[in-house]
Amino acid sequence: MLFLYNLIVQIAGFLLKITALFIPKIKLFVEGRKLVFPVLEQKIKPTDKTIWFHAASLGEYEQGLPVIEKIKEQFPSHKIVVTFFSPSGYEVRKNNTVADLTVYLPLDTKKNAQEFLKLIHPDLVFFIKYEYWLNYLSELKKQNTPTYLISGILRENQMFFKWYGGFYRKALDTFTYFFVQNENSKKLLLELGKTNVAVSGDTRFDRVAAILEKDNTLDFIANFKNDTLTIVIGSSWSKDENLLVDFINSNTLNVKFIIAPHNIKEEQIQQLKNSITKKTVLFSEKEGQNLADFDVFIIDTIGILTKIYSYADIAYVGGGFGNPGVHNILEPSTFGVPIVIGLNYSHFAEATALVNLEGCISVSNKKELNTAFTNLILNEVERHERGHICGTFVQMNKGATNVIMNTISKI
Repeated sequence: MLFLYNLIVQIAGFLLKITALFIPKIKLFVEGRKLVFPVLEQKIKPTDKTIWFHAASLGEYEQGLPVIEKIKEQFPSHKIVVTFFSPSGYEVRKNNTVADLTVYLPLDTKKNAQEFLKLIHPDLVFFIKYEYWLNYLSELKKQNTPTYLISGILRENQMFFKWYGGFYRKALDTFTYFFVQNENSKKLLLELGKTNVAVSGDTRFDRVAAILEKDNTLDFIANFKNDTLTIVIGSSWSKDENLLVDFINSNTLNVKFIIAPHNIKEEQIQQLKNSITKKTVLFSEKEGQNLADFDVFIIDTIGILTKIYSYADIAYVGGGFGNPGVHNILEPSTFGVPIVIGLNYSHFAEATALVNLEGCISVSNKKELNTAFTNLILNEVERHERGHICGTFVQMNKGATNVIMNTISKI
């Protein structure tokens, strides 16, 4: 089975090179990995002490950020190396300031794993949430490198729990300790005989709770809002926007809208703008404009949505009409904002919990969306109650980072 795994990785590497000729995102994936070893040789000396964090993509990086920051405080003489598997994570956070070096993770061949670990020679390793690369884990095990899984989630449909998954189960022997999000993940590990596990919770709650301590001021958003009730639409896809635009165009109440689409390609942004009949301005066109005069503000840039949520009276988080489902609802939650989402959210524990607690409203069609928005706009008490539920939910679930750091210190 390990032979088959390695063969599949080799074939995937070849196919990715072919696909990269036609798909820009895959080209980033392939081209970005070509420079990893030369960069590591240049930036890391044999005498350096290092700690390695691996994140599949942007969401996992954000999830691990509280632990990265705490580890950096506790080990100030170590260099922090962060790796990404996906371009959607690396390209957005390649210039982050918390890590000393951020690179793509080379494909999981035995040769790559040996060379990578030889160059960074980590004292500690953290895998965030998931991704179990067998050759990397095998080499870490051989080198007796302390390796931790943080904010882990395990499910019964994973290969570890299949009759044919013995070679994958063996990879779990690498981990010094598992910090998982829920009791079910712990139960599954215990069934495999893994007692080195603790339910720490989700470190994302620590990250979003910490946002409240930062300066979230955006003067241009304040100018646009102009003390008017504002709905912030974050990470919207076309299926979300088809429903939302109908509501925006037909709305007669005194409400403003800020839209931060998931896709900010110029063509899609112009299509969205042209579909809106209200007075609309783009972020890229805001200079010299009296923003208070506009009804809709489209954010055709990245990196500021979190701060924009601090100005929301109501939030809509997109993705809930697609697969796998809704995007991050914790960022608006931390500001105590009521949230509306689509119907696909069952894969996300925090969304399921907040729908059950009634801080978050799930809608499945245009009529339900219109009703949810109208009720929240007209009923201030309901708006504040649902928002309070969301804010309290974040505060009640923070603390995973402390559990992780305390346990690591004891180990």
